[in-house]
Amino acid sequence: MDSKDMMEKEEIFSKVLRAGRRTYFFDVRATKAGDYYLTITESKKFTNDDGSFHYKKHKIYLYKEDFSEFRDILNEMTDYIIDEKGDEVISERHQKDFKKEYEDNHVEISVEAEANSPEKFTDISFDDI
Repeated sequence: MDSKDMMEKEEIFSKVLRAGRRTYFFDVRATKAGDYYLTITESKKFTNDDGSFHYKKHKIYLYKEDFSEFRDILNEMTDYIIDEKGDEVISERHQKDFKKEYEDNHVEISVEAEANSPEKFTDISFDDI
């Protein structure tokens, strides 16, 4: 069986959610035993200095025995966020005057102090691990 046939056999049902630079793929796949599981893939587009681009992907495998607890926790967490912060998006990207408000309310930090701040040391991505 070639890889195309394997891919067609493995992907049972798929949905795509495009969200800015991120794309989420939800795929129902089959185990060797014929049971189903879910993969959720986040793909994020990055542009290089030369204008070319590449994608970073992160994948979660979710099996049926975990669906109920996963759904419960996901619902609890999303409900908490909406209850605490509402539906409106609050971010620099979505607020045109975010920087102005931020700069008006904060003292400017010198470049030297910023370079030595602990935030720089702990600002790490899972990709770095």
